[in-house]
Amino acid sequence: MSSLRDVAERARVAVSTVSAALNGTRPVAAATKRRIEQAAAELGYRPNLLARGLQSKRTRILALLFPAPRAGFGLTEMRFATGAAEAAGELGYHLLLSPERDDPVEELRHITGLGLVDGVLLMEVGLDDERAEFLSAAGVAYSMIGRTREPGPIDYADIDFAATAETAVAHLAGLGHRKLAFFNHAADAHAAGYGPAVRAGVEFAGAARAAGIGYVDDFRPGSAEDGREAFERLMAAHPDVTALAVMDDHAAAGVIAAVAARGWRIPEDLTLMLVLSSARVAEMFHPRLTTLEPPSAELGRLGARMLIDRLADHDAPPRRRLVPCRLVPGDSSAPPREEPPPDGRRTPARAERTSPRTAGVRGSATPGIDHIETTISSKE
Repeated sequence: MSSLRDVAERARVAVSTVSAALNGTRPVAAATKRRIEQAAAELGYRPNLLARGLQSKRTRILALLFPAPRAGFGLTEMRFATGAAEAAGELGYHLLLSPERDDPVEELRHITGLGLVDGVLLMEVGLDDERAEFLSAAGVAYSMIGRTREPGPIDYADIDFAATAETAVAHLAGLGHRKLAFFNHAADAHAAGYGPAVRAGVEFAGAARAAGIGYVDDFRPGSAEDGREAFERLMAAHPDVTALAVMDDHAAAGVIAAVAARGWRIPEDLTLMLVLSSARVAEMFHPRLTTLEPPSAELGRLGARMLIDRLADHDAPPRRRLVPCRLVPGDSSAPPREEPPPDGRRTPARAERTSPRTAGVRGSATPGIDHIETTISSKE
């Protein structure tokens, strides 16, 4: 394995110059630094992070604390992580992904107590997050992708839920819908104060109120079966709802199955929209769903850069960024029917109907609800 001395000999500089160039301990001329980096790459030199940490009291390792979703990590979650890792790498840092266990504070105590990380990047932040309280009390540098109820001096990058809700409601109102239903995250996430669930609910209600359209939001399905049952209860209580926004992908699959079981079609009889799901997830459904795509990679990059900037200047003013989701129209948005049939059921105008066995995931041979539930494994 190549050593620092080997790199110095190939680059024709002193060992101390190589150390300074690779570790950033003092300025090195640009041409010399390029020569050293080229020599290190040719030799396959990898710096000893532990030795570097002992010398500089900095390991240049960041921990990304990311509670594992119930359905496992999907591409949406991993885009947050890869965005953060790319930004960290560009600035000479390594990112350690740490899925949390049952006791997140104990996990944090273990990670920070080892002295192997310079700072922590929090994800899936709750309004009253005990991890943030621990890090603040312990004096550990951290930033958040998301935000607590009162972030104080802590840096964060989060979704702009107000702008996102306004975009969604404007899209639906522009199509002529006069009553919208919103299926939030599962009840346990909302009860635990999970930031996106609480903020999305508040902002969608406010946007609907400002647009002067009817709004229903007392449904929180967390699975395909929950989604199917919630849709039936919704239609029984509010048959005049013509547009539905759903935060859980599994619940959306259940809604599609319930719509098909009634002999209805999307979007002819119901406009269906995903919230905080990527366009690639939306493409897995049939029809391709309209979605509000989260800026996952951008938020990951912002969070990592904010943390690294904080490590460089502990006294700088706190940095905050809110980034809205992007509306990606699919094949599930359309104006509502002008007049319902006499029996009050919204039936397709065309003769052909979608059966319960042919609704769901695009390209599936037998996409019944059980197949949907296993195929749509998580947000992408």
